[in-house]
This record gives sequence, structure tokens and C-alpha cells, in this order.
Amino acid sequence: MERHQFKTMINASREKVWQTLWNDETYRQWTSAFAKGSRAETDWKTGSKVLFLDGKNRGMVSMIAENTPNEVMSFRHLGILKHGVENLDEGRRKGWSGAIENYTLKNVDGQTELTIDQDVTEEDGEHFSSMWPEALQRLKALAEGTPINELIAENHATQGNTPNQKW
Repeated sequence: MERHQFKTMINASREKVWQTLWNDETYRQWTSAFAKGSRAETDWKTGSKVLFLDGKNRGMVSMIAENTPNEVMSFRHLGILKHGVENLDEGRRKGWSGAIENYTLKNVDGQTELTIDQDVTEEDGEHFSSMWPEALQRLKALAEGTPINELIAENHATQGNTPNQKW
């Protein structure tokens, strides 16, 4: 397991960034960088189960390890969901059961620094590394009130990135 870290500065309060991260409507928009139709099913309380799903109801079974509003959200990934069936053995078999994904928000000079620390297998490292930049661009645009398409088009033009819509 490798720990990958992604950071971005967002010109919005921690409260606004937090709301953008975990509100159902905005969550679906920024996570669409990972998979079309992305959504999360949970009550967002510490200790609760969370299903991270794509548009075909496939995804990950996780639990919320910590929820400190406007500061830290931490997930522990356990297994997969496929055809409506949870399979925790699959996560263990592939070596990522127990992987952590942390979101930490800090005030820095009137902006919010968002840091994501994510445990990934060597096999999945490149996959997630290629998707996080677009997801963070989408999140930043939503929190700052910038049209997402403008921000992503501008970034692709300057960096030559191609959006990745596969999970």
C-alpha cells in the first residue's frame, strides 16, 4: 500500500469547502471526474457505513472513521459493492481492505488548504493520480463559484490534460 497526497488551495471558507465536499448535489459534480453518476449513500456520521457508487450501482463499501466538521473526514475502505451485493473479501484479496482516505481542511491566509491522503495499491496508484487533479479542479470551481467547464477547459489548454471519466 502506498500513501498518495493531493493538495489544493481554495478561495473559500472551510465551511464552504466542507459543504461542497459532502453535499449530495455538489459531491456528485466533483466526483464525476472518477466515474459518471458518482454518488455516496451514507448519513456522514462517524462509524457509519458509506457506499461510494457509480452510475451503475457499483462501487466501494467503506466506513466513516472520523467526521470532525470543517476539519477532517476520514474513510476506511472495506470492500466492493457489485450487483447490490457487498463483498468485503474482495478488498482483502486485492490488498486494499483497511485503506484510509483522509480529507483535511486548514485555513491558510484567508483561503482553505484541502489535503487528501489516500492509501492505494501500487496497481491503482497511477489510476487515482491521473483522476485527482480534475476532481480537485471541479471541487475548487464549485466552492469558489466558478463555472466548472470554464476552469477545466482553461486547465486542459494550459496543461494538456485529458479528462478521465473511468473509475
